[in-house]
Amino acid sequence: MAQRTGRSSGSEWKRQRQRMASWEAAERKRQAKERARQAHQDYLAEQQERASGRTREAAERLAELTGILHAALDARAAPLDLTAGKATPALPVLDLGRDASPSPAPNWADYEPREPGAIGRMLGRNKRFDELTARQRQRFDRDLVRHQQAEQARQQRVAAAQAQHNELVAAAVRAATEHNAAIDRRRERVLAGERIATSDYFQQVIDSVRLPAGCPTARRAGYVPESTMLVIEWDLPGFDVVPTDKEFRYVKTRDTVEVSRGRSITERRQAYRDLIAQIALVALYVVFRSDPADLVHTVVVNGVVDGIDSATGQPNRTCRITLRATRKHFEEVNLRKVKPVDCAQIHFAAQISGHPDDVQPVTPIVDFGMADPRIVESADVISELDRHPNLVDLTAEEFEHFIQNLFARMGFETYKLPNSGDGGVDVLAYDHDPVRGAKYVIQAKKYTHKVQPSAVRELHGTVQHEGANKGILVTTHGFTSGCYEWANGKPLQLYDGTHLIALCRQYGIEARIVLPLKSAE
Repeated sequence: MAQRTGRSSGSEWKRQRQRMASWEAAERKRQAKERARQAHQDYLAEQQERASGRTREAAERLAELTGILHAALDARAAPLDLTAGKATPALPVLDLGRDASPSPAPNWADYEPREPGAIGRMLGRNKRFDELTARQRQRFDRDLVRHQQAEQARQQRVAAAQAQHNELVAAAVRAATEHNAAIDRRRERVLAGERIATSDYFQQVIDSVRLPAGCPTARRAGYVPESTMLVIEWDLPGFDVVPTDKEFRYVKTRDTVEVSRGRSITERRQAYRDLIAQIALVALYVVFRSDPADLVHTVVVNGVVDGIDSATGQPNRTCRITLRATRKHFEEVNLRKVKPVDCAQIHFAAQISGHPDDVQPVTPIVDFGMADPRIVESADVISELDRHPNLVDLTAEEFEHFIQNLFARMGFETYKLPNSGDGGVDVLAYDHDPVRGAKYVIQAKKYTHKVQPSAVRELHGTVQHEGANKGILVTTHGFTSGCYEWANGKPLQLYDGTHLIALCRQYGIEARIVLPLKSAE
């Protein structure tokens, strides 16, 4: 009986162990399944967050590209410090080392022997004392001479070191003075409105503008003192800078993050036009706000893009936006509240490419080559020695022939109109090109002073009277800002003396403009 009970207890214990083992195995399986489920959920959440992150990145990128104007306004443009970079002489320190102070001279007290006392004198030591004193005197005299020689040598070394130090100080002061004088001369040239110095100043201004990644940094500034005008050529990003993807999602079946919604071509065009309009407005803002002495009354901005001509495969450079703004027009605008494209097109009469994805260019209001200081200044340098005719010195008849010859070289068929009576030339010109053919009224003023807005209004009236497509006003001097204000948005082109000479060079006509000193000033 006891044996049967023992066997029964042992079997029950085994069954309990088996049940426990089965439960533990099931629990391990359940926990493994739960871990796998949780890991899968975590993975799905991670992929969903990845998709959301890419959506945010696309939105942030577009916001960055279309927030350029406000970023520039927040940076608060101001005139550059024309005295910045002035140097304080870095004066060397005179280190004399051990020669800085003289060594102490020998002192007889250190040499003099002690006199013998009363007992010593009784013992006859006076003679010995006298002999010792004589020897010490000789030693003292010898050391004194050596000290004097050493002191003389020290003083010579100090004098040489001082002279060398003075030369170094003078050189440092001279270098700093020359450096500071160059800065002062540059400041004076800028404030005087000299072509090269003022162009360089505003080049520094526009180069300081920071745009988002993917935007080119190349820009050029050319100052035209005759018209107090600054022409800017600003390299723009291509159309592909606008992100094509708008939203992303995670697709479980393919285990990938894919684009769920892209930007339409219309959205991308609008965003790109907004971007380049903002860049043009930023250019106006930084120039007018950084002007140190009312040097610029008119700004022309040409936004250009480098690309490849799809027809030829050759590099090309096309203008996507061009506008002209006077200071008066600019001051009428609150840039924080404008719609950039509306502001550029309506207020400043900008021309903006309607289909930038198709590389549809616009014609620059003023080509940068006509204001490039590197070209214009090189002509000015030799103008006084040049044998080319000075247009200001031509007679009325000679000037008439010159203007007709120039536009004939440009491909126009020209006809003389009756004189306006103001010393100018009125020409009717036809462009017979089958694509761009048009009728033009050209008026040229041989002036030694700036053209006033009345001449621009007169040209516009003549254009309307003749039924012409466009009017061109050329002068040997410059235009007031009021001329540009009146011409904005109208089919009128204004060429000052700088641009006139640039046209002459372009078409191989020898000419120069040297104004009387008073007029030039």
